[in-house]
Amino acid sequence: MSRISFAVIVAVALGGGFGASVQAEDVAPGLAPYITGPDGCFTQEGAKEDNGKWVLPDGTPTFHICKKDGTLVVDWGTYNGYRRYHSECHVCHGPNALGSSYAPALAESLKNLSYSDFLGIVASGRVRDDAGTKFVMPSFGDNKNVMCFVNDLYLYAKARASGNLPAGQLGGRNHGDKPEAAKTEEKECLGG
Repeated sequence: MSRISFAVIVAVALGGGFGASVQAEDVAPGLAPYITGPDGCFTQEGAKEDNGKWVLPDGTPTFHICKKDGTLVVDWGTYNGYRRYHSECHVCHGPNALGSSYAPALAESLKNLSYSDFLGIVASGRVRDDAGTKFVMPSFGDNKNVMCFVNDLYLYAKARASGNLPAGQLGGRNHGDKPEAAKTEEKECLGG
């Protein structure tokens, strides 16, 4: 990924935020921005589909989770985030974003971490000193296998943080189709 395209991602992210808060009986405590939409699917208030991806009015990516015939079905981005997470991130952050002895549980961290903060940490890294023990998140800003799919990684971790995407595999056909926009972006980012 070129520095210019990364700069665009960061610029968009810095203008990001979350939709208005709502309170609903079926929303997990502390996750007020999430609602059950008119289609019976779980997402954030104000989210809508745009070229096969789910976004908030300010352009922040979001997930879309449905139960169909007793099967959990997620949007393509969340599914791809699951795949990418388990190929790039789970070694440190643990399976299903549940953490490890040396990296935080993203399923917890993403309850409070903003989209722009997530992008910044993934791209630039982070050092945290906890009572004299240094925890280091390396920079992935030059890693195309991470940065080309950083939005999908965010979607997966955010869906896990919502409490409506249980730990476990998202294999098989329990996801939406890969949108044309995702195919084009992937090809452009990876240079193929």
